[in-house]
Amino acid sequence: MTFDLAQNYPNPFNPTTTIAYRVSQASNVRLVIYNVLGQPIATPVRHFHPAGNYRSHFDGTELSSGVYFYRLFSDGQLVQTRKMLLSR
Repeated sequence: MTFDLAQNYPNPFNPTTTIAYRVSQASNVRLVIYNVLGQPIATPVRHFHPAGNYRSHFDGTELSSGVYFYRLFSDGQLVQTRKMLLSR
């Protein structure tokens, strides 16, 4: 099984961004946003997905400017991480 996690768009963002990802077969998917300390701050996606392309919208209105990371988990085994920048 494979999946792809795209770079968020726009990046830098203020205050919303879109994160696109693709899963090659049906699986439980979780998308988690982390601060620079590695603490989870949001989980915009936690669903079972059939194979396909997906988008998640993230609203950083309550967050301060800075670097954040987003990580996609698929069935708890596969992981990809990317960096994004919130700029006010």
